[in-house]
Amino acid sequence: MEVNRKDDLKASLLGSSDRVEVSVALPIHNGEKKVKTVMFKISGIKCASFSNSIESALGKLNGIENAMVSPLEGQAVVTYMEDLITVKAIKEIVEDAGFQVGEFPEQDIAVCRLRIKGMTCTKCSESVEHVLSMIDGVKKALVGLALEQAKVHFDPNVTNTARIIEAVEDAGFGADLLSSGSDANKVHLKLEGIKAPEDLTVIQSSLESLQGVNHIDMDLEIHKITASYDPDITGPRSLIQCINEAGNGPNSYHASLYVPPRHREAERQHEIQMYRNKFLWSCLCSVPVFIFSMVLPMLQPYGNWLDYKVHNMLTVGMLLRWVFCTPVQFIIGRRFYVGSYHALRRRSANMDVLVALGTNAAYFYSVYVVIKALTSDTFEGQEFFETSAMLISFILLGKYLEVVAKGKTSEALAKLADLAPDIAYLLTLDDDGNVISEMEISTQLLQRNDMIKIIPGAKAPVDGTVIKGQSHVNESMVTGEARPIAKKPGDKVIGGTVNENGCLMVRATHVGEETALSQIVQLVEAAQLNQAPVQKLADQISKFFVPTVVLAAFITWLGWFISGEAGIYPKRWIPKDMAAFELALQFGISVLVVACPCALGLATPTAVMVATGKGASQGMLIKGGHALEEAHKVKTIVFDKTGTLTVGKPAVVSAVLFSEFSMEEFCHMTIAAESNSEHPIAKAVLKHARKLSSKYGSSTEHVTEVKDFEVHLGAGVGGKVGDKRVLVGNKKLMRTFNVPIGPEVESHISETEQLARTCVLVAIDGKVAGYFAVTDPVKPEAERVISFLHSMGISSIMVTGDNWATATAIARQVGIRKVFAETDPLGKADKIKDLQMKGMTVAMVGDGINDSPALVAADVGMAIGTGTDIAIEAADIVLVNNNLEDVITAIHLSKKTMSRIRLNYVWALGYNVLGMSVAAGVLFPFTGIRLPPWLAGACMAASSISVVCSSLLLQSYKKPLHAGDV
Repeated sequence: MEVNRKDDLKASLLGSSDRVEVSVALPIHNGEKKVKTVMFKISGIKCASFSNSIESALGKLNGIENAMVSPLEGQAVVTYMEDLITVKAIKEIVEDAGFQVGEFPEQDIAVCRLRIKGMTCTKCSESVEHVLSMIDGVKKALVGLALEQAKVHFDPNVTNTARIIEAVEDAGFGADLLSSGSDANKVHLKLEGIKAPEDLTVIQSSLESLQGVNHIDMDLEIHKITASYDPDITGPRSLIQCINEAGNGPNSYHASLYVPPRHREAERQHEIQMYRNKFLWSCLCSVPVFIFSMVLPMLQPYGNWLDYKVHNMLTVGMLLRWVFCTPVQFIIGRRFYVGSYHALRRRSANMDVLVALGTNAAYFYSVYVVIKALTSDTFEGQEFFETSAMLISFILLGKYLEVVAKGKTSEALAKLADLAPDIAYLLTLDDDGNVISEMEISTQLLQRNDMIKIIPGAKAPVDGTVIKGQSHVNESMVTGEARPIAKKPGDKVIGGTVNENGCLMVRATHVGEETALSQIVQLVEAAQLNQAPVQKLADQISKFFVPTVVLAAFITWLGWFISGEAGIYPKRWIPKDMAAFELALQFGISVLVVACPCALGLATPTAVMVATGKGASQGMLIKGGHALEEAHKVKTIVFDKTGTLTVGKPAVVSAVLFSEFSMEEFCHMTIAAESNSEHPIAKAVLKHARKLSSKYGSSTEHVTEVKDFEVHLGAGVGGKVGDKRVLVGNKKLMRTFNVPIGPEVESHISETEQLARTCVLVAIDGKVAGYFAVTDPVKPEAERVISFLHSMGISSIMVTGDNWATATAIARQVGIRKVFAETDPLGKADKIKDLQMKGMTVAMVGDGINDSPALVAADVGMAIGTGTDIAIEAADIVLVNNNLEDVITAIHLSKKTMSRIRLNYVWALGYNVLGMSVAAGVLFPFTGIRLPPWLAGACMAASSISVVCSSLLLQSYKKPLHAGDV
């Protein structure tokens, strides 16, 4: 049975445009010691004595195995034990010796994901990102407000996750480690039979001696072990077996799979419950305050008892309102004080600062009124404890509703992550491939190359290849393709997809974090952390938003207070039992509270979260907010031909001989040359040549070795077969090697290309011996997609390495008017740049290695999901399902998302401008309408909720073009 290699995995699905590229020195296992080698340049070495002094200085360090310095090349090669010394220490020793270190490679870059707690607005996420970037050793940090996560790239030799978390917490935010870069192939096991610490030592040494085990972490308290391993060598079941076999005699050990709790959902529920409980406790105190201040005084004579004087002018009502308001202000509202303290300590201001300022102004002025009433027998003043208490209650209600709504923004992604089943049926086969036994095990215990059975109606637990059986599999949950796909031996199965009929025997090829489903989830999560450029608007506004609001509130208070004292407005405007100062103060507090930066900060990330999750569920992997934003600007789309506009499975329809060579020899030469090529057309030619060779009497499977084999990108291949020089490719290849193409050959080529077929010429010893006519059927949806794009005002261009006649025929067939043919990979990228120079936003759709330069050069690169790994890596958007309709879907979803983001901004900014105007009393002189502080708090909460709900409307997005539409 063939062992799958890592190259088989489309690693790009794990990656994203924000990755940090580094050179990593591979470890050498020398017994139990992990030895690494680092190579770097040293300037200033003038003679051998200089190199000797460096070697001597390094040799004195504990952990240095070997150090060699070349004075001629100015280069050092140092072998060291990573457990005893770091590369940073090596570099410092060389510099301390008086030499300049240059071209020093970055050490291993680790990546960790953190859950950040306590972020309320864009200013908070900016602060966390700034704090993280200031940590020594952190290379890059991304913080997502809506996702409440941070992704940190750091040098593990300089810092670690504990220090990173400590820095975040020191800044006033909570932080929990979600994952680290080493989690990809990691298993958690629970141990039983542990009686003494020596037992754990025995188990650890047994596991460390097992081939393929990279690292062991043991929790002595709960007897839990975490092991990271190489999936090509070992797996979870092998580790469990190793532990079970480590015991002997009375000491018998047993290991079982331990599934860590899903913290995110638990935290989400905890957060919802926390805000709900705080709101209810707040109501318990705020409702009486509201009744004592607003309701009972209007219900005469039932409220008369509130006016009973306790001492001097202090009434029972004042005292009760003070008593009930105080716990709301300082106990329930403590979070606003803590948030304000940390924000001001960072020399920034956020929503907590506004709320704290507003509530404190209301509360302490009310306390002043109470004290004044207590000490005076003539003072008459109106306190408003109800403003402080009800304001905090409404804000907590808003946060509760906001957290509930934000939880729904990642529902699509959560559903995708839960697609894989928990149970799998593991088969044991004998040497003849017959099933000996069948066992039900956890999906997490599956290892690469395991044989599993997928019964009708069951989900595939992991990615694999069908070995036996035929069925139809519904892949809509991963690819968005509603039509069930037929599966037969040799076909691939994606984990999480549903087997509709027939029983399949599948060999596992990708397990754990390597499955397509896991990679999709990771890619979408990474995309949600990447800010869209439009988010910069909110970031810029947030820098001066809070100071501006505080200034506006102060000016509002000052304006109303001075004008009231000066008698500029009539005294009748002032409500009963209220002075000009109190009226002005209420206006100022209302301005402070109604203007909240939360809605502004949530406008973009919530929309991006919903859109990327929705895209993933419909078969499109959008790598970040930048790709999502750029796609809606696209006015020109450049299509590759083979595998993009066409099916990508070429087939030879005819073969023609021009020379004295026999068909058998002609096929023999072709087979030898094309055997080393991976091009789809080469494979089609190879398959047909073998069929012809068998037909004409040569049934041997032996392939003659090709010497001096060369691949000519965009042209063909060449080499020596025996003593003959063989070239297989297009006319460009023939012209390059000066192979003459006579009139007869030109006539045949012209006729073939007019039929939208590609001529693959075969030249032997400088003479065209014949050709193969290859056709690649156009995708059935291609013409409809091009027509729909035209109706959207988007022009389509074809750029291909194929010949002009074939390219023109295909373009005519699908409705493309502009064609660039016989273009090499760099030429494709140049065409993209030419279009961009004319002011166009260009998208490129391709699938091959030769398309990758163009995919990178384009404003938006779209790769067909069945294409090559490098094309998928280079693209901004991956179309998982091999369907051109998703090109339209990607652009249309981008337009809808950007429209929603703009609407969110208009709503958030308009809400603040209008709310602040009303709160400042603009309408009061004309209509008598004013916004009390507690009502302003309710409006502030409503603004954030409305923005999140607006983004959630993207969940109802539907594709503009479906299979079967005309």
